[in-house]
Amino acid sequence: MKSNRLLGFCVGLLAGAALSAAALAQSPPTRLRGAIAAIDGKTAMIATREGSSVQVKLADNWGVALVSPLSMTDIKPDSFVGIASLKAPDGTLNALEVLVFPEANRGSNEGHYPWDLQPESMMTNATVAAVVAGSDGQTLTLRHKDGSQTIRVKPGTPIVTFAPGDRADAKVGAKIFAGAAKAPDGTLTVTRMLVGKGGLQPPM
Repeated sequence: MKSNRLLGFCVGLLAGAALSAAALAQSPPTRLRGAIAAIDGKTAMIATREGSSVQVKLADNWGVALVSPLSMTDIKPDSFVGIASLKAPDGTLNALEVLVFPEANRGSNEGHYPWDLQPESMMTNATVAAVVAGSDGQTLTLRHKDGSQTIRVKPGTPIVTFAPGDRADAKVGAKIFAGAAKAPDGTLTVTRMLVGKGGLQPPM
């Protein structure tokens, strides 16, 4: 039951929060990163990383998944990953975070497209074709439906995965990431919420 719920959660979240570049230009989601300041089951107040407070409605079927930490050794050939990265002056893509998808979510939003974790950052959802260990972390070759990227993952880079969660995990003080849909009147509605396990800030 929990694995099915997690699959549904991840598919729904990633469909709304990790769009392709073309879809992003047409209907950009409002991505919220921060902590829950208040919640009553119908609405939530999010204290964002930018310092503002944003109120969101919670959809009737809203759900929660936990973001759990992993280690560098959990990134293996054939893993399906989502990596936010930033280009260095020499053109190298350096990972800002790595999400190792559960196997049930292989293929979710596959591709390489702009992301808003940092200015000019990119998101790559792809299969790990090769892992090369070095003195400064790992270099990953990623293959996706539109091509390939090479991304360096340095020591200390946040590496996470999804785990089943409950609404009770979305409590005051919990650190979250959510993609909110904006109505014409400006109201934001959240259907899915990622909550960091044990106080972890979801790094995506």
